[in-house]
Amino acid sequence: MGTLKTEPARTRLDLLAPPVAAAIEQWPAEAPADVDEVLVAPIDAELADTAAFCAAYEVELAESANCVVVAGKRGGEVRYAACLVLATTRADVNGVVRRMLDVRKASFASMAEAVELTGMEYGGITPIGLPESWPILVDSRVVATPHVIIGSGVRHSKIALPGPALGVLPGAQVVEELARPA
Repeated sequence: MGTLKTEPARTRLDLLAPPVAAAIEQWPAEAPADVDEVLVAPIDAELADTAAFCAAYEVELAESANCVVVAGKRGGEVRYAACLVLATTRADVNGVVRRMLDVRKASFASMAEAVELTGMEYGGITPIGLPESWPILVDSRVVATPHVIIGSGVRHSKIALPGPALGVLPGAQVVEELARPA
């Protein structure tokens, strides 16, 4: 995983946003990856955005996954979901995601909204530790990747873990063709 200096996330909760740290502390024993396989690495916060991160830390885009918060309305109710897709792809927000949320139109949540609702920093949002009521839509290519780099809830670190573990997070649904090539 490039030049990242990783250590078990459970030993470095200081590198995680509070909701992410809480989720790591409650990692299910039956998960396909042991909690000690969930690693964290400090990074330069200025390099948190995917392209800059991958270039600086020699991580392949195909090993990096992005988590985006999507919102849509139905009957006056706002419905949220998190979408996790490889950095080589883009979430099909107005196709697959819109249909899964059962809304007329879906769009990326605003930065302020995403930060407030997740308790995480923009650019570091991760599927680990999201609100329990949200579906987490995981592109099937993510779970097929042996090891994936994702956000940690903050911009100054990244999490590395086996891709299959992301498909069994609370609220996760593995979705074929959730994303399209970028």
